[in-house]
Amino acid sequence: MLSFDPYQQTERENYKLLVGTIIPRPIAFVTSKSEDGIVNAAPFSYFNIVSSNPPMLSVSVQRKGDDKKDTARNVLAGKEFVVHIVDEENVFEVNETAASLPPNESEIDVTKLTLVDSEEIDVPAVEQSKVRFECVLHQAIDLPNTDLLIGRIVRIHVDEAIYENGRINADALKPVSRLAGTNYAKLGEMFSLKRPD
Repeated sequence: MLSFDPYQQTERENYKLLVGTIIPRPIAFVTSKSEDGIVNAAPFSYFNIVSSNPPMLSVSVQRKGDDKKDTARNVLAGKEFVVHIVDEENVFEVNETAASLPPNESEIDVTKLTLVDSEEIDVPAVEQSKVRFECVLHQAIDLPNTDLLIGRIVRIHVDEAIYENGRINADALKPVSRLAGTNYAKLGEMFSLKRPD
């Protein structure tokens, strides 16, 4: 087995090992709003559940050098954001929002996505998402080169077409996950394992 010392490698070498092995990664498509009212939209694959009681999730936003990305800057200032689950039907439009635009331009404008008002927060959401979580900032952790945002979910929106008896039909959701490079993955074959008693 190969063994690597991450502190003897470049950041890029570590990045390739991490994103190539920690797969598949769910994708958070995050909308936030600047102090000037510009809606920012961006995908993040360093994302997961933190807690179900209270319901919380995390989004890790890597910095560009010393500069915070628009998402982190907006969330730190406004304390609100919306996380959307990326699926097969919206992944191509979501990918368009990964373009580097100046803070005074909205990524939504380069897509066919449509904004809708949220119910509990001031940040709009994207209509084409089957699942979205309205969040208020619970905690921001300043890590080296990273802003780790922990959001407390205050409203959950689920398309009724994927909702069955209190559960989500994964086949109907058709989530898309991130792999390495330019690669993504769809849901593959599913199997069940019962937990031991």
